[in-house]
Amino acid sequence: MSVVTTSITASATAGVTAGVGANRRRTYTAHACPKDMTIAAAEADFAAQFGVSPREICGRALGDLFRAGAPARLPHRFTDLSEGRTDWFTERVAGRHIGGRVFAADLTAIAVTGPAGPAGLVLLLRPLREADLPHPRALTLSELDARVLEGVAGGASTVQLAGRLYLSRQGVEYRVGLLLRRFDAPNRPALVARAHALGLFAPGQWPPQVLPDLVE
Repeated sequence: MSVVTTSITASATAGVTAGVGANRRRTYTAHACPKDMTIAAAEADFAAQFGVSPREICGRALGDLFRAGAPARLPHRFTDLSEGRTDWFTERVAGRHIGGRVFAADLTAIAVTGPAGPAGLVLLLRPLREADLPHPRALTLSELDARVLEGVAGGASTVQLAGRLYLSRQGVEYRVGLLLRRFDAPNRPALVARAHALGLFAPGQWPPQVLPDLVE
């Protein structure tokens, strides 16, 4: 990765443009420490998304603030940044407000390096507008689809889901296919990421559990 001091790399700049999009006024900034993956500084609007002050959010672990699709995905992406394997990334995440509310957002993270190596991470958070998300009613799932989605999110195979839900393997694939089309996801990992970003799962739960209010 190229070395920069007071500015980010040209490739990272391109990533910011691609990841943040046109609505820059609703993009909020923070800085994170690459060694322990905690917030080092944040503007007031960034902290407010989580229901805390800039002082209160400092020291908070990134893993406590954000969730992506598979639980290990976001830590791996941050590790790639801190170890120089990539300059930036953009990920659809679920942010966790201190009051328990979960919100969907696009998170762009950019590595900034100095002569001695990684000097910090810049975080750009763009909460999704309500118009970007499905109507709450559109998020409700049948009991069976909720169990299938939970199984997929928990890493269960088709055979495991079939035995757990008393379905044939073809039945499981059919239900998964319906979910893929409904949430416009090309594959199972994308389906799980989409479900997390939309706040379908109860925060902090493993294995994943669809919120009871969303199960018909």
